[in-house]
Amino acid sequence: MSKKNKKPWLFIVGFILLAVVIVRVSITGYRTIPFFWQLFFNHNIDLKQKDSQINVLLLGIGGGKHDGPNLTDTIIFASINPKTNNVTLVSLPRDLWIPDTKSKINVAYAEGEAKRKGGGLVLAEAIISKILGKDVDYSLRINFDGFIRAVDLVGGINIDVERTFDDYEYPIDGKENELCGHDPAELNKLATASSQLEAFPCRYEHLHFDKREQLMNGNKALEYVRSRHAKGAEGSDFARSRRQEKVIKAFKDKIFSLQFIANPGKLFNLYDIVRESIDTNIRDTELDDFVRLLEKMKNAKIQNAVIDVGDVAGKREGLLINPEISSEYNYQWILTPRLGNGNFWEIQQYVNCMIKTGNCTISKIAKE
Repeated sequence: MSKKNKKPWLFIVGFILLAVVIVRVSITGYRTIPFFWQLFFNHNIDLKQKDSQINVLLLGIGGGKHDGPNLTDTIIFASINPKTNNVTLVSLPRDLWIPDTKSKINVAYAEGEAKRKGGGLVLAEAIISKILGKDVDYSLRINFDGFIRAVDLVGGINIDVERTFDDYEYPIDGKENELCGHDPAELNKLATASSQLEAFPCRYEHLHFDKREQLMNGNKALEYVRSRHAKGAEGSDFARSRRQEKVIKAFKDKIFSLQFIANPGKLFNLYDIVRESIDTNIRDTELDDFVRLLEKMKNAKIQNAVIDVGDVAGKREGLLINPEISSEYNYQWILTPRLGNGNFWEIQQYVNCMIKTGNCTISKIAKE
């Protein structure tokens, strides 16, 4: 089980839903009365689910002017149980090879969307379901570019930074797979390095925040909430959650200010940004249910499961391997299940165990 924290993604989802709700209220006015009636007086969460589990697929793309704007940099399957207040997050690597499409998994959304509008989520859901052996109830494709644009549109947000802190391991977008001068043959050896920063320094940048009240633009606000390797107290989950709460409150306050809410042009611009930044099969009539779900699960127990090659130094087994570069994989660096290309049985068993009981371990594969 990975200790990587995925709460920033839950924060982004909450931020997007907040923006959707606020814009809907501001633009449609009296027509939102049924929405608020459902939100405040209907305490049921009427969403698709099976065995009390609501399965949501979260896809993250670079968007904007990034190379391959529709390639999914982040793929997270969230299985939510409102009854037990548990959330299981399964993270899948973008380099996982899919035999059916003869490409990496991160291409699925882009390929589906290229064939027809809305096809991205359909193809991504089908592939994820086949890998994990679980149905996907809802999907949400979001991008950080939309977050940045939304904050910039409102003129930035005022944040009181409580402590000066530094993060020397903040990931640089687009450099997730940079070799930093290393030979591809060294990758397996480098995976055992004491830290990713030590092995691949070119993938990261140094963030610094001073203790003071400051006006943050979209990019700075995103760095503020995404930072998870800060030195000292700001590197804790609690501190990061506090930062995220501050940003949501500051954004909400800015939108509800008379200067903004009385400006129809900016309201419609925000609506356009939100609409362009998400692709989802969540219906308008289900928004209130998701708002209640987020509220109910805000203190949920979150367990993270990462499908990866394992950690030799940490003596943790993985479910994937990195096969030799060959024509079978279009001469790309890829990952496949350790049981064989396209054999997802072991992954499905592990994910099912994590969702049902948690704290599941991966056994060492028997050598023939």
